[in-house]
Amino acid sequence: MTTADRFRTAIENGDRAALEDLFTEDVRFYSPVKFTPFEGRPMVLGLFGVLLRTFEDFRYVGHFDGTAQTSSDGTALPSAVLLFRATVNGKEIHGIDLLQFDEADRIREFTVMVRPQSAVHTLGEAVHAGLVADGLVPVPEAEERTGAPG
Repeated sequence: MTTADRFRTAIENGDRAALEDLFTEDVRFYSPVKFTPFEGRPMVLGLFGVLLRTFEDFRYVGHFDGTAQTSSDGTALPSAVLLFRATVNGKEIHGIDLLQFDEADRIREFTVMVRPQSAVHTLGEAVHAGLVADGLVPVPEAEERTGAPG
């Protein structure tokens, strides 16, 4: 079973613990709603805890294997693209997960792309609320003062 298959199975079963061995220690997660990546296994695992709670009716609907150049040195490494469908707060999302592997077949970069734009906004709000609730990101100052999202 490939790392992509093991990842897919873990996500479909909501098994966050099974994800831990699949990521490099310095994994980077590129989100469609955040300019800078989430970095490091602990942060990425925390993010997946939020995502597993946030997505409703999540399912993978396709899988493609190939190679992709890394951003750091241009080396082509094995990659997989997993197509998915899900719902977040009533909005249907279509998306892809791009997994890039290191030489040991662990996920070193993870990029998510979703559509439509209104779903990106809904997803961003839901994930941010989950990250704040789990203490993974600080509460924005405006929210601290007013009790309402910034």
